[in-house]
Amino acid sequence: MLPPKPADNFKRVSKSEKEWREQLTEEQFRVGVKDGTERAFTSTLNDEKRDGVYHCVGCGTPLWSSEHKFDSGTGWPSFYKPIRETAVDTKRDFKMIMPRTECHCATCGLHMGHVFKDGPPPTGERWCINGVVLDFRPA
Repeated sequence: MLPPKPADNFKRVSKSEKEWREQLTEEQFRVGVKDGTERAFTSTLNDEKRDGVYHCVGCGTPLWSSEHKFDSGTGWPSFYKPIRETAVDTKRDFKMIMPRTECHCATCGLHMGHVFKDGPPPTGERWCINGVVLDFRPA
């Protein structure tokens, strides 16, 4: 069962860099606030097989369901779609040679990873997510 969509009047979370540093580990801050990337194959969530929901470590918003997780072989937890369309925001990322689509938690703005068009059916999308910014909660 999916969590309800946020109400039309849901409030976005806004925190200062100081507040983020107090809440997050150094690695979570580097990846989530500074748009970094964790090293491939370092997340324990790569091998997580239990049913459950992956939440944002910054605000607790449910972002990804175990129902949509798959093993992409890339070294990062991968999903073929977010838990709901409004859970994540995307923007073009021109930090590398080729432009990519970066994704962020729609509630607090933490950087999650990138979405690519080489995933499995039914969406054909691969949401390649940094495990360090996820909080897995088993069903």
